This record gives sequence, structure tokens and C-alpha cells, in this order.
Amino acid sequence: MLKMAMLVYNEAIESEAMEVLENCGMKNYTKIAGSFGRGSASGTHLGNDIWPGRNNILYVACDEQQAAQMLSCVKELKERLGKEGVKAFVLPLEGLT
Repeated sequence: MLKMAMLVYNEAIESEAMEVLENCGMKNYTKIAGSFGRGSASGTHLGNDIWPGRNNILYVACDEQQAAQMLSCVKELKERLGKEGVKAFVLPLEGLT
């Protein structure tokens, strides 16, 4: 069954996020750069002087095994980086491929 893995992360850890995809064997993705938001751990990111920083979002259509591996890799990344904002979500995926 196909899954949609979504990785939301602070733009400051771009290379680490892309490394997660590479380590999970995920070559195809869609990236939304410069998104804004607020997280309970990472705070507010609106890309301005008052709330600096932005987030990026990666979407990856993958199988269940790759999605589980990505969650595991993101958990390790969170432990390594501490409070730096990174979250991962996995959703069911239906559609045309």
C-alpha cells in the first residue's frame, strides 16, 4: 500500500533533511520551500524580523517500509539536533501514478 510521507523542518537543517531521504532510498520528492508556521517545540517561523526563519516541507510517495524507515531516521535526527524543528508524518495515499 502506498503512503505519503511528509517531512516538515526548519530550513536551517536542509542538508540533514535531504540526508534522511537519501539514507531511506527515497529519490523522488516534492519540496515546498519557505513555508511558515508555528510549532510547540520550535516556535513561530514567519520569515520576518520579529519571527525569523522558515520551514520547508518534503512530500514523498513511498511504500510502507520506506515510510517506517523515514520515521525512524527522523526520530534519530530529532535526538541528535535537540530542539531544532523537524517533524514527520505518514498518511495513506490513493491516486493515479
